Amino acid sequence: MLARLVILALLCSTTPVALAAVPTPTVEGPVTGGHGTPFVAATTFDLGAVGYMQEEFFISGTATAYTSATPLTSDGHWTVTPGDTAPYKTRILVYRPIRPGDFNGTVVVEWLNVSGGLDAAADWIGMHTELIREGCAWVGVSAQFVGVEPGESLLGIVPFPLKVVDPVRYGSLSHPGDSFSYDIFSQAGEAVRQALNTRILGAVRVRHVIAVGESQSAFRFVTYINGVHPLAHVYDGYLVHSRGGNGAPLAEAPQTAISVPTPAFTRDDLDVPVLTFETETDLTFLGYRAVQQPDGPRFRLWEVAGTAHADTYTVVVGMTDLGKSPDAAKLVVTSTPLPGVIECPLPINSGPQHFVLDAAVAALNRWVAGGASPAVAPRLQLNGATLARDAHGNVLGGIRTPEVDVPLARLTGQLQPGSILCALFGITSPFDAATLSALYPTPRSYVSAFNQATRRAVRAGFILDHDARLMKAAARSVF
Repeated sequence: MLARLVILALLCSTTPVALAAVPTPTVEGPVTGGHGTPFVAATTFDLGAVGYMQEEFFISGTATAYTSATPLTSDGHWTVTPGDTAPYKTRILVYRPIRPGDFNGTVVVEWLNVSGGLDAAADWIGMHTELIREGCAWVGVSAQFVGVEPGESLLGIVPFPLKVVDPVRYGSLSHPGDSFSYDIFSQAGEAVRQALNTRILGAVRVRHVIAVGESQSAFRFVTYINGVHPLAHVYDGYLVHSRGGNGAPLAEAPQTAISVPTPAFTRDDLDVPVLTFETETDLTFLGYRAVQQPDGPRFRLWEVAGTAHADTYTVVVGMTDLGKSPDAAKLVVTSTPLPGVIECPLPINSGPQHFVLDAAVAALNRWVAGGASPAVAPRLQLNGATLARDAHGNVLGGIRTPEVDVPLARLTGQLQPGSILCALFGITSPFDAATLSALYPTPRSYVSAFNQATRRAVRAGFILDHDARLMKAAARSVF
């Protein structure tokens, strides 16, 4: 392991760094007991229906926090060093093909999102249909304190940490705090890399390990990529989904707190591919526009028109989507996606984010494997601090999809009144009958225009063929 790290550093790094081998954690499981099933906010369909299985494991060991002798700079060229250590025990959740021969060799490791006070598999929900089609394995990591231990949620929702939800199953877990989350995530990735020894994936050989994370998890990836990756070298690539203008603290109390600068760019001397995926909300409300940076040999930025930080696919459609129904491509108009939890004044965004996310993870997987790099995407058009929009209120520029080029509604990531949750879910404003009639005099005219826009998106590399077929089928049923 150490030899591999040294070789990687010599070949790929332009800045001398002190390497620290990542230990393989102790693995326990598959875990049973308690309520009888793992607790996570994820898809709800039977994985067996798509040829997959679910297992849960505990990982434990000694985690390291990080420190820095010099201030962290906006360019992302950070030098961090190991600091305090602490014992930990957390869980990982594994979804993999039942038949070993269906596994394609890629494992997608998700930093589970804890903004709602519980472990949520936001990116599994968003991209699972593509991962299943390709035969990827997925591993969700309880990397942060709030997902495991009693605490407070970032969004003010009543938290549901593992040890409270199922104390019998999870009572032995112990998280020392988020200063140690980065190394915990590294060790989870190392357990995946050593899958033939840890047996968390059965008897299969892993070729590539890709890290993904959305929202708060993406903020933590900014810090991980800039500071920790040059030491750890565990992951072969990163999909940073919906970050803002800065990162997460490198260290937090009771360790000496080390914040990160605003803005915080992704370092430009990357030795592995990074694809950053941004919605309208991320660019404006979360401040990503301050750190827009040009594409590079190992960096791609995709900004997607008509999208919000979260949407109807996240909380209405995606959890039951098997990847075979055109319903996943239909406009969903609801202001109450989760009654009692998310009830908004206006209908939330029903944009095309999940289909572009499928294309993103497929492109990153190809890139990591040594294939062609992802398409270079146009940026969303800005008018000062706001986004430039067309006559119908849809944004100009960015990655184009038929939902915004042949629209049935105004789809935006703009904030709506109400709670922070409602703000993050954007807005859908369906066109009235007169507008639709003026735009599309006949059903055939709509379908023809939609199909042309879909073909453009496929040729550009931002929609996959399988998803395009579903989108076209959905378009045929609109009028």
